[in-house]
Amino acid sequence: MKMKAKEEEIRIYLFKADTVFWSPFKFGIVAKKDHTFAYNYNRIKLLSRHSTRWILPHTVPDNTFHNIFSESKNGRYVPRAVFVDLEPEVIDEVRTRYYRRLYDTWQFVTHKEGACSCYTRGRYTVGKDTVDPVIDTIRKMAEECSSLQGFLLFRSFGGGTGSGFTSLLLERLSWEYGKKSKLDFSIYPAPNVSSAIVEPYNSILTAPAALEYSDCSFMIDNKAIYDICRDKLDFETPRLTNMNLLICHIVSSITASLRWEGSLNNSLDGIQGNLVPFPRMHFPLASYARVISVDKVYSQQITVPEITNACFEPSHQMVKCDPRHGKNIACCMLYRCDVVPKDVSAAIADIKAKRSFQFVDWCLTGIKAGIIYKTPTVFPGGDLARASSDVCMLSNTTAIADAWTRLTSKFDLMYEKRAFVHRFVAEGMEEAVFSEAREDLAALEIDYEEMKND
Repeated sequence: MKMKAKEEEIRIYLFKADTVFWSPFKFGIVAKKDHTFAYNYNRIKLLSRHSTRWILPHTVPDNTFHNIFSESKNGRYVPRAVFVDLEPEVIDEVRTRYYRRLYDTWQFVTHKEGACSCYTRGRYTVGKDTVDPVIDTIRKMAEECSSLQGFLLFRSFGGGTGSGFTSLLLERLSWEYGKKSKLDFSIYPAPNVSSAIVEPYNSILTAPAALEYSDCSFMIDNKAIYDICRDKLDFETPRLTNMNLLICHIVSSITASLRWEGSLNNSLDGIQGNLVPFPRMHFPLASYARVISVDKVYSQQITVPEITNACFEPSHQMVKCDPRHGKNIACCMLYRCDVVPKDVSAAIADIKAKRSFQFVDWCLTGIKAGIIYKTPTVFPGGDLARASSDVCMLSNTTAIADAWTRLTSKFDLMYEKRAFVHRFVAEGMEEAVFSEAREDLAALEIDYEEMKND
């Protein structure tokens, strides 16, 4: 019986006699006598011992996953991750369910008491007793890394652990690993998926630590994620699972350069260095395209200009704000598709030509692009359809100040009445900390406003 050949993604390393050259394109290989054609969609290169000096060695194993996984002595691969919560219930779901086999037990750090959605419990009382075991766990994992780049922190602004304990953890990480990058993915509170009334307090109180100790903070607005899942993926009432899967795609695009090679590549330091011109203004706006459901994937075409333009639309942003009312300080476009840099440059040039998107006058380059040739994948049984290309835009824009303004206005309404203040003071925090945190945010809003008017 004649078997049909299975299509696979093959990474081929090409070596020349006098120059080392590698290319991680998605190749198809056809061999005919003395000639080998390596074709990559619209690129065709003739590899022949008669016409060129190229040779094709055996496929080199792909070891890029070692950036995210560590290998144990018995050949098992474990994610480089530490799960922390001041109450055990949430982490127990990971510890006891399907994905428990991925992790070792020492990667889960919990406390018997919860933070009760209170910043001060996470920062001053319960969290203070937990931070040393967490640092020891992180140190143990860091020692297994051959070249530590930095840390990715995932937390919620509105929770007690996410606000209070993370502030304390950022401070300790800055002291232990001062020169390593610390990138912060923070869930911005929204009323329709709110879990605590005091979320504005927690968010404002944790902001000074994010300003001082985090190198780059990516805010993700629950309201924006909710609307994208409802409008783009056709969910009447999106669940937290639907929202989390969308966030996973965004984080995957940002960290793709750690796992795959490509043209115009970016590292954590490269992303941070191109997005943060001033230390305090390190809150980029993230956008993602293309968000398309499984039912619509066959009826829509995907082009580089289309997904590039979509990233500049408010409907694809992870924070509710209008970038057309602000100025872009710096912008980084992270493509995951099979395109040539020329097509990307042409799409970016079209964006710059539009007057609706303004850039600051002193930044002549404006947009930096990165291309990963590994096509994006999807979670099995997930909501998003697998596409041949996607792009994540990280833009440091003055419009992000709108998100802080909405948050501070809610804070002011509650603090004017001194509502719930007694809960925070009872845990050992002085009431003056509220005013200091609010003043720090007011100074940040002024910085963005001055940058917009320059």
